[in-house]
Amino acid sequence: MRNIKLTIEYDGSKYNGWQRLGNTDNTIQGKIEGVLSRMTDRKIEIIGSGRTDAGVHAMNQIANFKTNTNMHVEEIRDYCNEYLPQDIVIKNVKEVNERFHARYNAKSKKYLYRIWAGKIPTAFKRKYTYPVVKTLDLEAMKKATRYLVGEHDFKSFCSMKTKKKSTVREIYEIDIMKEKEEIYISFHGNGFLHNMVRIMVGTLIEIGEGKRKPENMKEIIASRVRKNAGPTAPAKGLFLYEVEYEHLE
Repeated sequence: MRNIKLTIEYDGSKYNGWQRLGNTDNTIQGKIEGVLSRMTDRKIEIIGSGRTDAGVHAMNQIANFKTNTNMHVEEIRDYCNEYLPQDIVIKNVKEVNERFHARYNAKSKKYLYRIWAGKIPTAFKRKYTYPVVKTLDLEAMKKATRYLVGEHDFKSFCSMKTKKKSTVREIYEIDIMKEKEEIYISFHGNGFLHNMVRIMVGTLIEIGEGKRKPENMKEIIASRVRKNAGPTAPAKGLFLYEVEYEHLE
């Protein structure tokens, strides 16, 4: 049995997220599994590095699946790209160690959030950026990120109400930069909770608008209460940028 690793790029605008759902086939996972199953004439289930919500995009999502097909990895890639919708692209296909698991072996992830800070709306980037009309104080936002870096209980920045799973995560780095009319906020950590990045962005925007002080971030973390953080920023500005792995391939 071969273990095949996929590197996937997708525009999540019109999909109900990554995860296959029983009541719809309009998911990234569902679309890819459908094509692979037709290709191999066998039911294929793929394992993703993690879920992305409805409307969230990915530059380098990682997935793997097991198969007995004799097709070359380039043939698999070309077949997928011929039959998948044009907003889902298989960038790379690689045969990997049988123990490789896209989710369990992920060491860290990087996300990118894009904000449109121009006074004039954009016709071409409207699906991939969140427009913010007010001028943001980037220095205040950068100061606030210092409280987020490190290992913390991020329950205040999570939409899920379950008590079974740990809400402790470690953020290694957060960068904020502006290039012309776009603001980029990048997050690098060992894992992220449901809507965690988008809630952190929503809170940082409120700080940038002067509605909160950077020091408030410490209090929000300590409270472990979701309502104390800012709003959940729209999905369309969020990209899964990179997934890092141990050397198991």
